[in-house]
Amino acid sequence: MGMFEALLSVFVIIIVFSIPFAVFAFVRYLRYKETIALAERGLLRPERRRRNQDTLRWGIVIMMLGLGLLCGLWPLGFMASSSNVAIEGPASGPVVGESGVSSSTLPFGIGPWMVLGILPFFFGLSLIIIYWVNKREDAEESDEEAIPRHKQVELGKEET
Repeated sequence: MGMFEALLSVFVIIIVFSIPFAVFAFVRYLRYKETIALAERGLLRPERRRRNQDTLRWGIVIMMLGLGLLCGLWPLGFMASSSNVAIEGPASGPVVGESGVSSSTLPFGIGPWMVLGILPFFFGLSLIIIYWVNKREDAEESDEEAIPRHKQVELGKEET
């Protein structure tokens, strides 16, 4: 591989990974310009209410992405352990293959590459748990808001 091909591949990788950041920056810039245009007319941007459904949606997406990566990366452990057949040496234990991975160190095909699937899986799971906790808190708050303020005073539920 020549020097030009190596530089070209590095350049392509940099471009591919910078595209999402450029799109995000452009969207933020447009939002900023819209806010400034509204402020010049004496208007305020309506406050965007955070929806709890977004947390659930992203939690499911990220968790399924992690699960997909786990399922896709799991066979690597079996391929690594089958290509490196451990040979029992004379009283020295298993002999490690060329890649440095012994079949006795990979139970059920699990290896360090599984972290690429485990991290997003548990991150998505934590978002789903956050949704569940916030849903319970929102339900408790909506019960209190269902009673008008003057009725809460009459019922003795006035905030102190």
